Amino acid sequence: MNEVERAVEAALFAAEAPMTAEEISRHLGGADLGDALETLAAHYAGRGVELVQRGDRWHFQTAPDLAHLLRREREDVRRLSRAATEALAIIAYHEPVSRAEIEAIRGVQTAKGTLDVLMEAGWIKVAGRREGPGRPTIYATTPAFLAHFGLESRRDLPGIEELRAAGLLDPVEAVFAGQMDDEADSASELDESA
Repeated sequence: MNEVERAVEAALFAAEAPMTAEEISRHLGGADLGDALETLAAHYAGRGVELVQRGDRWHFQTAPDLAHLLRREREDVRRLSRAATEALAIIAYHEPVSRAEIEAIRGVQTAKGTLDVLMEAGWIKVAGRREGPGRPTIYATTPAFLAHFGLESRRDLPGIEELRAAGLLDPVEAVFAGQMDDEADSASELDESA
């Protein structure tokens, strides 16, 4: 292991948050990193601690298959509301996106608190303002979103066929048929009571 790789390793080990290659280089006085990050990632591959890239940021993490050994207490899982889950999915797949665009896709209004919860979790951020009437705020996902869900980039998000195969999407025809059956049942109950 050369001196640059050792310095990169030390900087990442002591970092409070994941760092980009540019941030690491600046931290090391403008050092040329060359292929130090890739070499270190290969060195740590398969070990108890791995060097991983999430988006454009690098950090050390416990190997996923050993994470259970480090848990001392059961984490208090905070579940996202359905509205927050839908908004997060829309932002992830359509970013950058405005609140109006989120509402148009969802078909209902989105409470401000919904986006606040996602920003507090560190999964979305304000990405600026859209050029146009009213200059609406637009939102995008963060490196913390990628890290939390174990994604290198948004390209790793599952496609529609993968979601359908996992049973996470109901075929539109089945949903429509179910709604039509419910309406027919309601209509026949009204006819019988009259």
